[in-house]
Amino acid sequence: MTITLTEAAAKQIRSQITKRGKGMGLRVGVKNVGCSGFAYTYELVDDLHAGDQLFEGHDAKLVVDAKSLALIDGARLDFVVEGLKQTFKIENPNVDSTCGCGESFNLKAAAS
Repeated sequence: MTITLTEAAAKQIRSQITKRGKGMGLRVGVKNVGCSGFAYTYELVDDLHAGDQLFEGHDAKLVVDAKSLALIDGARLDFVVEGLKQTFKIENPNVDSTCGCGESFNLKAAAS
């Protein structure tokens, strides 16, 4: 299982840690919410928890718990600027559809 980061995402992670004054990386998670079922969560972290997976790229660290990793395996984390909006964006090959607001998503049905 793997997740990759773009240079832009890594730069933003390093910038946020510097601004915060401490931290080891960015935790990406998935929670049940929204009109489509799941949404991504982001949080700067100082350490790892049991079951966490650590991914590194472009001198930045990404932390994902085992449950979330199963839902975002193969994804790519990017940081995009669209007009005045700046945000992390996950390109997740496991997503089937997103809601109209773009905040939540459904997963593809598991192959039988």
